[in-house]
Amino acid sequence: MSDTLHPAPGGSSRGGPTPADRGLPTVDISGWTCPAPLRDQPRVVMGHGGGGALSAELVQQIFAPAFGGEILAQLGDSAAVSLGGVRLAFSTDSYVVRPLFFPGGCIGDLAVNGTVNDLAMSGAKAAYLSCGFILEEGVEMPVVAGVADAMGAAARAAGVEVATGDTKVVEAGHGDGVYLNTAGIGLIPAGVDLRPQRVVPGDVVIVSGDIGLHGVAIMSVREGLEFGVEIESDCAALGGLVEAMLAVTPDLHVLRDPTRGGLAAALCEIATASCTGIVIQERAIPVPPAVANACAILGLDPMYVANEGKLVAFVPRDHADAVLEAMRAHPLGAGAAIIGEAVATHPGMVVAGTPLGGTRVVDLPLGEQLPRIC
Repeated sequence: MSDTLHPAPGGSSRGGPTPADRGLPTVDISGWTCPAPLRDQPRVVMGHGGGGALSAELVQQIFAPAFGGEILAQLGDSAAVSLGGVRLAFSTDSYVVRPLFFPGGCIGDLAVNGTVNDLAMSGAKAAYLSCGFILEEGVEMPVVAGVADAMGAAARAAGVEVATGDTKVVEAGHGDGVYLNTAGIGLIPAGVDLRPQRVVPGDVVIVSGDIGLHGVAIMSVREGLEFGVEIESDCAALGGLVEAMLAVTPDLHVLRDPTRGGLAAALCEIATASCTGIVIQERAIPVPPAVANACAILGLDPMYVANEGKLVAFVPRDHADAVLEAMRAHPLGAGAAIIGEAVATHPGMVVAGTPLGGTRVVDLPLGEQLPRIC
């Protein structure tokens, strides 16, 4: 397929004006890099929001060049900025999960906990959030009230204040009930410097507990599937767990919450940014039987399934046992496990040891196995 688009004269292939007709710049995609499928997608596809390779290329090829800036170039879960002599973490996120209510939470819980967790991955304790509601005309008021109540309860539980907000309404058929956006700020403690560039060979990789619960919970409700036991989302605010870890040592190297793209995407991103290799052992990864069975039936890999209440940490080997003990003493880290280490070989690549004694490369997912899970 040619990289050059040829819309119908006087408009696009969908009948509307082209970007050039509206005075917008023309984007030349001929120089874009892998993955190749993006070259065949002159329009946005669902995979661009999946947290995988398509999302990364969208950011790297369109948004980052448009916005510029050294802080944005770090592409972390949140940005670490200095203002008035203090270090702040600043993050924003949007939520389009379907359905709005699911086992273990709703879009309101998700919006608060997701932004709190993004700040926590910089070591920050969330202080204030903003909240934007985008409502579809015709959505029932009790639904809106239920989401708002859940947000308030989640914010109080996380010790954060929703300090400002906004509301917009779109015509019926141009939304999906309720979409949310939250942004948050928090203080980063002195001596804490969490970023993938600090990962070095020998670092121990720890995951805080069972993976895959959120993605499978959403899928089971959305598709009406039953697996013999109800699977609940792990949606939770991780600020307290991170505080417990930092109390052991502020010298943690990087934290990441494996949401879209799952554990696999988080590890691949860290390997690339740190220029180190990562070796993990599949047997060591905590996958609950219900998630394993659901994924086996549906042909999914639990490592790529989203989480909303878990983190992965790269910890200096000298502190690994003490950090693991502190995690297991916290309710949200009771199932924490060491799953691997950073290595000097195969920089930028994640390799998994299989139960049969072999190895396989863990790739960054192209898109998302389960779209709209957050």
